[in-house]
Amino acid sequence: MTSLGVVFRPQLPPERLRGYARLAEEVGLEELWLWEDCFLEGGVSTAAAALAWTERLRVGIGLLPVPLRNVAATAMETAALHRMFPGRASVVVGHGVQDWMGQVGARAASPLTLLGEHLDALRALLRGEKLTVQGRYVTLDGVALDWPPPRPVPVLAGATGPRTLRLSGARADGTLLTSATSPDGVRQARRLIEEGQTEAGREGPHKVVVYLLAATGADAAERVRADLTDAQPGAGVAGDAAAVADAVRRLADAGADTVVLQPTADEPDPEGFVRFAGEEVMPLLRR
Repeated sequence: MTSLGVVFRPQLPPERLRGYARLAEEVGLEELWLWEDCFLEGGVSTAAAALAWTERLRVGIGLLPVPLRNVAATAMETAALHRMFPGRASVVVGHGVQDWMGQVGARAASPLTLLGEHLDALRALLRGEKLTVQGRYVTLDGVALDWPPPRPVPVLAGATGPRTLRLSGARADGTLLTSATSPDGVRQARRLIEEGQTEAGREGPHKVVVYLLAATGADAAERVRADLTDAQPGAGVAGDAAAVADAVRRLADAGADTVVLQPTADEPDPEGFVRFAGEEVMPLLRR
C-alpha cells in the first residue's frame, strides 16, 4: 500500500515546524518530508527536531545536496538519526541546485561523478565498513563509523534526468522524484531505474517517492499552475479530497511507493493543508 505524507516547505519559519509535525502525526499521516533548500533551513537539524517531537511519524530529508557535505559527515548524521529514531528517518542525497552550489563555491564539474562517489561511500560507511577511497571528489583514508546503524539503512537519491535515474538504480536504494513528475513520468523513471539496476547486476526492491503538488479551495488551480513551471503534462492536482486522492492513486498505479503532498509556495493555511491531507484525503485512500 502506498504511503502518504506531506511536505513542510522551508519558506515557513523553523519555529512553526513543531506544531506542523505534531499535527501531521495527530491526523494520522505516515510521513513528513523536509527540504534543505539554500539558504533556508538545514535538513538534518530540522529532521532531528521533528523526530524528537513525534513518536511514530516517519521523517524524510529530501534532499541533502552532496556538494555541500563531506560524505563522512553525512554518514555520521544519518547513523545518529537511525540509532536515536530506528526506522523513522529517510535520507536522500542529490546534486542540489547548481546555481546555489555555485554561490557557496561548491559547484562540481561533474555532478554525476560526485553523486555516484558519495552514494557508494555513504552506503558502505552505513554498513559499518572501514573505507579507503581516492576518488575524483570523495577521499577517505581508513574511515569507519564508531556508531554505525545496527540495521541496514536505505539511502535514496534525488533524480530527474535519465543519467541520474540510471545512476540511482545502479547505486542507490531508492529514488525521490520532484512534483513536476506525472504518472507517465513515474513509469519512465521506473524503466530507467530498472535499466541501472540491470547494468549494475542489482536485484530487489527500489523505493520510489514522488512529491505531488496539491491545492484545494477556490483558487487552487491558479496556485498549482503558478508553481508548476516546466512540469510534465499531468503533474499536480487542484480540487477537493476526491480529486487529490485520485491523483495519488494514479501515481501509485504508475509505480510510486510513497506520495508526498506538497503545498504550493503561497498556501494560505499550511496547517489546514495538513488537516486536509490527513482527515479528508487519506481516508479515501484507505477504503
